[in-house]
Amino acid sequence: MNLNGKVAVITGGGSGIGRALAERFRAEGAAGLLIADLDGDAAEATARAVGGVGVKADVAVEAEVQQMVALAEAKFGRIDLMCSNAGVSVRDPDFDNATSAPNATWMLGWTVNVMAHVYAARAALPGMIARGGGHFLHTVSAAGLLSQPGSPAYATTKHAAVGFAEALAITHRRDNIGVSILCPQAVDTPMIRGARGSQAVDGVMSPEDVAGCVVEGLAQETFLILPHPQVLTYMQRKVGDYDRWIGGMVRLRDRISPAKAG
Repeated sequence: MNLNGKVAVITGGGSGIGRALAERFRAEGAAGLLIADLDGDAAEATARAVGGVGVKADVAVEAEVQQMVALAEAKFGRIDLMCSNAGVSVRDPDFDNATSAPNATWMLGWTVNVMAHVYAARAALPGMIARGGGHFLHTVSAAGLLSQPGSPAYATTKHAAVGFAEALAITHRRDNIGVSILCPQAVDTPMIRGARGSQAVDGVMSPEDVAGCVVEGLAQETFLILPHPQVLTYMQRKVGDYDRWIGGMVRLRDRISPAKAG
């Protein structure tokens, strides 16, 4: 997908990766940008910076996602690219107990990290199919391909997000619908600042560099966009010898354990 002249909706666009995507898309010549965020003021600030439309929306509430998509279609006439970027980091209160997160934490992760993608696709697909095509970009995480010690709820919901994106791509390829998943490791955003975890072992990327990788991936219509190329090697090791990979993850977990840090 060439972004010149295209219309994009970006959730979680008030900061971090979402704001960087908006800025880069505008630089690439996007014709229309709708920026959504739970923080309505942040959405409006990004929208002003890129000449777009800002809206407050909770992606965990399907009715609000539907209203957001309807607004974009009414304002711009179409959606070429639906960037389902909003996410939430959910960590276990007890690093040494994989079941320690309460049900509310699991449900928050499920609604924001999984169902928000479903809601966005459900709302945007009919228009895309009627117009003969479109593209979805789902911001997931390398945790959805590998894992993340200390945050089973996060890793599990991100795995589910990958599964849904695969289903979306397989089911709607014949409708000329493209799907890409963005799976970085650590990115310098409010979500990871101050967090100690496995995601930063290969360095922390800037949101702007991630946005550059997205533009390249969209141009090639790549399903799997990996800003940290090491992730592909880790995936290959995982499927090549699952037991050995788990052993390696145990050792990584030991390295980042809060008890060791203390």
